[in-house]
Amino acid sequence: MTCMKVRFAPSPTGELHVGNLRTALINYLFARKKGAQFMLRIDDTDTERTSASFEESIRKDLKWMGMNWDFEDRQSKRLHQYNAALERLVRDGRAYACYETSEELALKRRSQLASGRPPVYDRAGLELTSSEKSQLHSEGRRPHWRFLLEHSKVTWCDMVRGETAFNMSSLSDPVLIREDGRVIYTMASVVDDIEHGITHILRGEDHVTNSAAQIQMFEALGGQVPAMGHVALIAGAGGEGLSKRLGSLSVRELRSEGFEPEALASLLSKIGSADPVEVFTDMNSIIEGFDITRYGRATAKFDVNELSRINRQLLQTYPFEKVKKRLIDCDIGGDAFFWEAVRGNVKNVEEAKIWWNICTDCIEPVITEPSLTEAAANLLPDGKLDSNVWEDWISKIRVDTGVTGKSLFMPLRLALTGLKTGPELPALLALMGRERILARLRGDFA
Repeated sequence: MTCMKVRFAPSPTGELHVGNLRTALINYLFARKKGAQFMLRIDDTDTERTSASFEESIRKDLKWMGMNWDFEDRQSKRLHQYNAALERLVRDGRAYACYETSEELALKRRSQLASGRPPVYDRAGLELTSSEKSQLHSEGRRPHWRFLLEHSKVTWCDMVRGETAFNMSSLSDPVLIREDGRVIYTMASVVDDIEHGITHILRGEDHVTNSAAQIQMFEALGGQVPAMGHVALIAGAGGEGLSKRLGSLSVRELRSEGFEPEALASLLSKIGSADPVEVFTDMNSIIEGFDITRYGRATAKFDVNELSRINRQLLQTYPFEKVKKRLIDCDIGGDAFFWEAVRGNVKNVEEAKIWWNICTDCIEPVITEPSLTEAAANLLPDGKLDSNVWEDWISKIRVDTGVTGKSLFMPLRLALTGLKTGPELPALLALMGRERILARLRGDFA
C-alpha cells in the first residue's frame, strides 16, 4: 500500500504569515490524522529574494508550533532534475522556446486587452524557424521555455471545492524556465512531487489555475496526479489580503507578542470551516477533530482580537509547571499559588510580571477614600494574611464604615494595586504581605 505523503513548500523570501502557516497546519493535521508523512520542501530557486534568515525563521515558526516534519528537501539541490524534465518535455513536443522580452510580452497583453481579447500567450514561439532562432541567439537573445497545454477540459474532484473543471484554451502556456535559466515553480513543483511520491496536495485556492496546468504536466512527465484540495484564502479582520512581502501578521511577530502556539492552532484550524472555533490545549485534540471536507469556499477572516480571546482562555487552563520556566526567564519568582491567582488576568505569560511587581515591589497607591482605607488598615487582622481572612475583614469594614458594594471594593483595589481591575484581591493578600498592605492603605509608597 502506497504511503500517503503531503508537503509544505515555502519560499524563504519573507516571514511566514498566518496565511502560510494555515496551509502548513492543514497539511500537518491531514498527515497526522491519516497516518501520512509530512514533508518540508524549501522552494528556494528565487535566488534574488531567497534569504537564509527567512528560511531559519520559517523553521523556527514551524518548530514553535510543534509541527515537526518527517523528511525534507530543497529545490536548489535539484536543478539537474528540472533540466532533465525540460529535456523530456522538449523531446516529447510539450515544451518550446520563446524569445519575447518581458516588455514585448507586456505590449502584447495590452494590445489584446485593448481589442477585447483575453491576454493569452499567442504561441508565437512555436512558429519560429531554426534560422530565426539562430538569428535571435546571435543578437544575444536567450529563450524562456513554455509548457504546451493541450486545449482540452481538465477536471478533478477537489477535496474542498468538489468537481472542478478548466477549459485549458483560456490559459496561457505556463513558463517553465526563465531566460536567465531560473526554473519556475510550476514545473519544479511537479517534478519534486513526482519524485518525492506526494499523494495529496493541499494549498490555497489561488493555486487552482496552476493545478489545472500542473495536472497536464504530471501526465506529460509520466507521474501519478495527486489528489488535490484547494482551501479558501484567509484575510485580515478588515478583509485585507495577507502578504509575507508586507510582513502582515507574521508568525514571528505574533510569537513575540506572547501568543501561544495552541491558541494560533485553535483558531487557524477552524476558521473557514463549518466547525466552531474552540480552545484546544494540545495539538492532538485538533488532529483528532480534523476533517478537510469541513472547509468551505468563503474567505475567512483572521481577527487578532479573537486570537487574544482564545489566548486568554487558554492561559486559564495552564498549570504552573507549563509556564514555570518562562516565568523564571521573566524574573518572576512566583510559585503555583501566584500563577493561579493571576493567570485569569493576563493576556500572555510575560504579562504576569506586572502583577509580580505589584505584589512584591513598591508602587504608589491611589487613595480615593482616605477614611475608608484608614478604617481598613485599622481593622486588618493580625498574623499571617491569606484569602481565608478576606470575608471576615470585609465584614468588619462594612460594619465600621457603612460602605458596601463597589464603593467598598474599588477604593481598596486602587489602594492595594493602583489599578481598577485585576485578580481577585483575596488571592493577593498573602502575596503582598501585612506590612505592605498596611502601608498602601495609609497612602505610603510601598
